[in-house]
Amino acid sequence: MSTLQDAIQDSLQVTQALAKFEPRMQQAADLIRDALLRGHKLLVCGNGGSAGHGGDFTTEFTCRFRAERRPFPAMNLSDGPTLVTAIGNDYGYENVYSRQVEAFGKPGDVCVGISTSGHSANVKNALMQARKMRLHTMAMLGRGGGSSVGLADLEFIIPSEVTARVQEAHKFLFHVLCEMVDPALASA
Repeated sequence: MSTLQDAIQDSLQVTQALAKFEPRMQQAADLIRDALLRGHKLLVCGNGGSAGHGGDFTTEFTCRFRAERRPFPAMNLSDGPTLVTAIGNDYGYENVYSRQVEAFGKPGDVCVGISTSGHSANVKNALMQARKMRLHTMAMLGRGGGSSVGLADLEFIIPSEVTARVQEAHKFLFHVLCEMVDPALASA
């Protein structure tokens, strides 16, 4: 088989395994929908490609996904390079997201941490800070969940050791969540 054919087969296998998340996806969609409709916000954090996925996910709420509707508050915590680098310099990179959660988070908000390995210290610290402050928490993980297992109210651990497949699955699940939430936001 070619590299492309191998990747397609691997991706199909991982994507088919996501069906087990259906009840949890409904919980996540309900959580996000209810929080946004009650005036709370979405805080999302991740590193590298996961930061990019966080940016896409939050944009779907603040700009729009499908329906023409009002904007909802969703922040990708990696988007502010001045703030991220200042916190990293003064408090350590492991605190770049937890400090922002402390600054911007309120009970009832939703904090989403994304880590393909489950070992990102800054994502773990953000989830712990969010729980301490009574925010709802959700983790998008891979590779068995790493040391982030058990830190979030809702966990989606992608059954793959391949970073590319984990990231593809995270992106897919984020878009499905948008499809599930968007109709309620559009009618609000």
